[in-house]
Parts: sequence; structure tokens; C-alpha cells
Amino acid sequence: MTGAGRVFLLALLLPVMGGCNQPLTVEQRVIATIRDMEARIEAGERRAFMAHIADDFKGQHEAMTRDQVRAMVLFQLNRHKSLQAQLFPIRVTDLGDQKASAVFRALVTGGPNWIPESGQVFDFDTQWRMVDDEWMLTSASWTPVALDEAL
Repeated sequence: MTGAGRVFLLALLLPVMGGCNQPLTVEQRVIATIRDMEARIEAGERRAFMAHIADDFKGQHEAMTRDQVRAMVLFQLNRHKSLQAQLFPIRVTDLGDQKASAVFRALVTGGPNWIPESGQVFDFDTQWRMVDDEWMLTSASWTPVALDEAL
């Protein structure tokens, strides 16, 4: 199933899982945003992906700005004909005051055809803030994971 297909399925299932009249939890909304970002990057939709990143974003322990992330994403999309991400369980913590954190592991691959020519597993630690009823990524740090540790 494609990333966009997973987001669509998630959008259909979330109301059922949470009860028809129940609002989505912080966890459900942050995960849906992360899954949408996954689908957007897999579809090569850089602008839609970046729409989830706050203007004051800081990455890699405040060493990277939003503009630098945009340049990195553009570089990766131009370098690889196809980017795919497989996200492992996402753990969200509601920090209160319309803030949340999410940690997860991701296998990111890129290649010209169906078989990726490169790939890497990363551990992500992310921070989120509610802005105009949307969860926005305010910071993220990622660390490569050795293949033997990932298995």
C-alpha cells in the first residue's frame, strides 16, 4: 500500500477507532500528521511536506533551520527517483499546553526503481506544537541506526 493509501485508510479508521462522536486524541492527530508527511515525501510533494514544519523549526539539536531542511529535502528528492519510508511504532506524549513529542524509528530508502539502491534506519525524536488547529513540527533530531541494531 502506498503512503497516500495508508493516510487515506488511517483517515477512514481513526473516527471508527475513537468513536463516531469523539474528537481525535493528541496522539491520533500527531500520528496522522506524521503519516501525511510520510505520504507527501513519498509522492515527491516537497511543499506539502514542508507545510507541516513550523517557521521557527530547529533540527539536529538546533543546528538546522527550516530553510536547511527544505534544501535537504529538495536535494534528496532530486537525488533519488523514489523515496520511501517505513515508520515503526510512533510513541506520542501529550506534553500539555498544546505541545507534544513523538519518537519513532524509520527505514528510509531511495532508488531509481522498485529495488532501493540505498537505505538507512534512523531514530527520530520530534517536538510538536498546535498552531491554528494544526500540529506543526517545531524540532526534530535523527540519528542513524546500525543495521545490526535495527534488526
